[in-house]
Amino acid sequence: MNLVPQPDAVDGSVVDFGVLSSWMDEQGLPGGPFADVAPLSGGTQNVMLSFRRGGRSYVLRRPPVHLRRKSNDALVREMRVLAALADTPVPAPAYIAGCADPAPLGGAVFYLMELVDGFNPSVALPSPHRDDPAVRHAMGLNAAAAIAALGAVDHAAVGLGDIGHPDGFLERQVRRWLSELETYAELPGYPGPDIPGVDRVADWLERNRPTAWRPGLMHGDFHMANIMFRHDGPEVAAIIDWEMTTVGDPLLDLGWMLATRPDPDDGTIARTSPLAAAGGFPSRTELVRAYGAASDRDLSSATWYEVLACFKLGIVLEGSNARAAAGKAPREIGDRLHAHTLNLFDRALSLI
Repeated sequence: MNLVPQPDAVDGSVVDFGVLSSWMDEQGLPGGPFADVAPLSGGTQNVMLSFRRGGRSYVLRRPPVHLRRKSNDALVREMRVLAALADTPVPAPAYIAGCADPAPLGGAVFYLMELVDGFNPSVALPSPHRDDPAVRHAMGLNAAAAIAALGAVDHAAVGLGDIGHPDGFLERQVRRWLSELETYAELPGYPGPDIPGVDRVADWLERNRPTAWRPGLMHGDFHMANIMFRHDGPEVAAIIDWEMTTVGDPLLDLGWMLATRPDPDDGTIARTSPLAAAGGFPSRTELVRAYGAASDRDLSSATWYEVLACFKLGIVLEGSNARAAAGKAPREIGDRLHAHTLNLFDRALSLI
């Protein structure tokens, strides 16, 4: 997590430190004045602050300043997930305490977690990661093993059996995202999706859908920008941003990782990261093998999950293009993300 200037979050207009102080006291956490308050950026619009109090370091996370309809629900889900993962092998930020009642903080829920001692490879590569391709190679293998560990968690045993709807999960995917694409036509100025291959990819996914799979926990947005690595080596310090976690098919997380694999030659968003520029990241075959070494799941349909990830992510990104056409997002962002959508569908077509 890297520091960024967010003065509103520090000056008390977003986080009322008086309220926070009283709430922390009620939780039995160490008291005293707040020190070293600093905003953090973690790849989302959620507000995050690091601070010290009573000799202990914390990170506070709350929804965006301008709350969306489900902002609080997403953070409550994230609290539950982090608390449930505390005693599992999954590398995740250590949950301390949370407030699922939006009233104390002016309408926003919030929680406290430990500060992760690590770095985000989508922002910068420190040494030795920058200097040693073997370290970068190991980073990718460790990331695959980390997400496999999540898929191995017994979601019912850790109290997360009710956070998703696994029945028919794979059967819903293509229809769900084609419907999402159709809704963009409601935005004024958007002429409709100009994405060659949508119907062909959708048809292939439906005809080749795996007939057997096992429900489990999935992160929902697993790519290198949502992973923090240790400063001293290639080990995963923590997977972050758990708002989209659900009980579904964990192999879609593997597909998402393959679809967003840092590669300077693939033309997608991932090529712009420092990790892609440095090179040395494992091949798709190596990533699947690393996942398989840490999982007992059937990986014979790994390509299908990568194609589904390309399909879903491409449609998600096209939403920004549609909003840009309606004047609700900058035109340059819409153009850039539309180009990424085209590249993702090109990749899906090449895979099928």
